Amino acid sequence: MAMISASDFRNGVTFEMDGKVMQVVEFQHVKPGKGAAFVRTKMKNIITGGVTETSFNPTAKFEQAFVDRKDMEYSYNDGDLYYFMDMETYDMLPISKDLLGPAFAFVKENMTCKVMSYKGSVFGVEAPNFVDLEVTDTEPGFAGNTATNVMKPATVETGAEIKVPLFISTGDRITIDTRTGEYLSRCKN
Repeated sequence: MAMISASDFRNGVTFEMDGKVMQVVEFQHVKPGKGAAFVRTKMKNIITGGVTETSFNPTAKFEQAFVDRKDMEYSYNDGDLYYFMDMETYDMLPISKDLLGPAFAFVKENMTCKVMSYKGSVFGVEAPNFVDLEVTDTEPGFAGNTATNVMKPATVETGAEIKVPLFISTGDRITIDTRTGEYLSRCKN
């Protein structure tokens, strides 16, 4: 079994602790003036989704949890079930809406996501980091207004709302960082 020490924690690392699988959400190496260094860790139980904060001794060792990440294509949703297709077997896998996470607001049908499972049970879906979507609704921009720091709300084709620069118009395709929900750029047509 591969072991990992707290000093090796990075965002996204998964490890087993007290029989539970935890994923590092945030970590910070703290070296106080007096006393021993420690690793302040915010971690999520990947099965229940509960987030806890703990400090570890940097030398604390944990068994690494090997999470299966499989590329699957989002097909459609039916109520609270979202169906993903295994591109090798064409099997459909229904995943409950509460496992999708906030980035899924930017995923549209036929986009490839990473479906994450541990020992056969799915616990999450990772959206692509960057997606290109069409703006379906936004206030008209003003010609000549090139202020870069002024933003306005816009709705994209998945129904998600984000802030975009004033020069973006309805019908434009834009690139969004799904991890932050932020506008990155206008796509070249």
